[in-house]
Amino acid sequence: MEYLADTREIILALKRVYDKEDLSLDKVLAMVSEKYGKNSISKATLQRLFKDGSEDNPASFRYETTLIPLCNTLLNTNEGKTNDLLLRFKKDLIEEYATLVSELKDEIKTIKEHEKLKYAEKLEKETKHFNDSLAFMSHQIELKDQRIDALLTTTTDLMATNNKLLKQLMDCPLRKEDKSCKE
Repeated sequence: MEYLADTREIILALKRVYDKEDLSLDKVLAMVSEKYGKNSISKATLQRLFKDGSEDNPASFRYETTLIPLCNTLLNTNEGKTNDLLLRFKKDLIEEYATLVSELKDEIKTIKEHEKLKYAEKLEKETKHFNDSLAFMSHQIELKDQRIDALLTTTTDLMATNNKLLKQLMDCPLRKEDKSCKE
C-alpha cells in the first residue's frame, strides 16, 4: 500500500477504489458492517465521504470511526498497518511543524540581528553627528577663548598705557603750577 500523506490523500484513495471497483454505498456499507458490525458507519457519512469535493473538507471525517474502518475494508489493509499509517502521518506532521518552528526561529533571529544592525547604524550616525557638533562647539569655544585672550591683552596694554599717562599727569610740573595759580 502506498503511504498516504494526509487525510485528503486517504479520502482520494478511498474514492479511487470506490470508482475502480464500481462499488455502491450499500455495498460499502455491507462490507464495513460485516467487518466492524452493524451501524459502525452510517450511510449519510458514506454519502458525505464519496460526494464530490469531500476531500477539500477532510476535517469533517474522524480517523477512528470513519477512515480507519474504510481503509481496512476498501484498501485491504489490516488494522495494524492503518494505525501505523496514521502514526507515521502524525509523526511526519510533528516533524514538519518542528521544521517550521525552527525556520521561524531562524527568521526571527535574522530579523532581530537586522534590527540590531539598523539600530547600531542609527546610533553610529547619531554619535557621528554629536561628535561633529562637539568638535564644532569646541572650535567655537577655542575661537572665543582666543578673542577673550586678545581683548584681555589689549585691555592690559590699555591699562598700562593709561597708568603711564596718569602717572605722567600726576608728575607733571605744570600741574603743580596750575594749582598755585588757582589759589
